[in-house]
Amino acid sequence: MTEITIAPINFSNPELIDKIIPELKKILAAPTNINPLTTDLSFAYSVERRQYYSTKILQYLLPYSEKLTGKFLALVEVDLYIPVFTYVFGEAQLNGKVSLVSLCRLHEEFYSGITDERLLIIRTVKEILHELGHNFGLIHCKDWDCVMHSSLGIEEVDIKGIDYCESCKSKISF
Repeated sequence: MTEITIAPINFSNPELIDKIIPELKKILAAPTNINPLTTDLSFAYSVERRQYYSTKILQYLLPYSEKLTGKFLALVEVDLYIPVFTYVFGEAQLNGKVSLVSLCRLHEEFYSGITDERLLIIRTVKEILHELGHNFGLIHCKDWDCVMHSSLGIEEVDIKGIDYCESCKSKISF
């Protein structure tokens, strides 16, 4: 069975992780462990964009996964981008071991100024499952009820389902 290591990096709210993991385990049939990291991500910061280049962070994280047989997902609170998009919620190696999710734009207060921890947890679980799906070889799904549906904005994160569709599930082997 594939083990999932979740690595919060410089996380300001470790209690939130304790609330995300049980929700994640309701859907993800894989052993999950937590490995918090403290590291300076300034190497990936773009002064012009005031964001962090997610691909650089992924590359930096590769050595952390070398000794693991399973998947390695980092959680950050910084705003991420790739050059072709204004922002991204995360990034993953397709058929690889490493993925990354940012909670920055998953917070409801980013959009409305209103704190909604339950919504943050649901959005985070969706994006974790989405990026791990890429690690397991899944591409974007056309089914809006599938967590692998592409999300270009927070509205699309909210609309899509919180689990893999049957077709996507059949392609994942935990």
